[in-house]
Amino acid sequence: MAILEDGLQYHIRMKEGDVGRYVFLPGDPFRTDLIARFLDDAKLVAHNREHKTWTGYLDGVKVSVTSTGMGCPSAAICIEELIKIGADTFIRIGTAGRVAPESYDENLDGIICTAAVRDEGTTVHYIPIEYPAVADRHVVDALARAAKARGLNYLEGITQSKDSFYGQHEPDNMPAAARLHERWNAWIKGNVLCSEMESSALFVISSIRKVRAAAIMNFKNMDDTIRVACDAVRLLAREDGEIE
Repeated sequence: MAILEDGLQYHIRMKEGDVGRYVFLPGDPFRTDLIARFLDDAKLVAHNREHKTWTGYLDGVKVSVTSTGMGCPSAAICIEELIKIGADTFIRIGTAGRVAPESYDENLDGIICTAAVRDEGTTVHYIPIEYPAVADRHVVDALARAAKARGLNYLEGITQSKDSFYGQHEPDNMPAAARLHERWNAWIKGNVLCSEMESSALFVISSIRKVRAAAIMNFKNMDDTIRVACDAVRLLAREDGEIE
């Protein structure tokens, strides 16, 4: 096992007790600082490579935020090590590109991801491609309820998780341009709502390891999206018996 002599996980540089069972997962290390502002008594726990962690409290419940870095390989490492030290409920907070026509509605605040297209190479090292990348329905429901309570407009649906940012944004510069366009058109026709780079790893690993995960993508105001995620954790914590 990749554990250092002092008992710390090799990449995230933390041990059991350093994080809460509920963890927010932005990709960007700098976004951890933004999310930590919404926690009570937040303290910087560790920062190694792309993985930066704060731990604080929501209504007295210990909650953490750890950055995964960009892409499924980095996210998979982060998620595996967080599970090893006691985390069991994850909400990815991120940004995404719009895909299907309904995602271009300017009234949308973002997307709550119910599942992911496994258009990446990491999760095939876990399990064959036929295995679905599906979010936990209880975490999705908590996000949906929290958004509705705040009067915000998030669609629920599928995200595409990819390996190449420029494969999406500059496909004609790629030798595989024809294939990229063909697949993108398939996602549109299949009602995929958004595109990002980490959710499929989160969903597949969480299903295999028997923990819970969902993702919420921001289109407008990141603070609003963070508030929804925090409210969702409060709902889950009450239902889990962590808050009376």
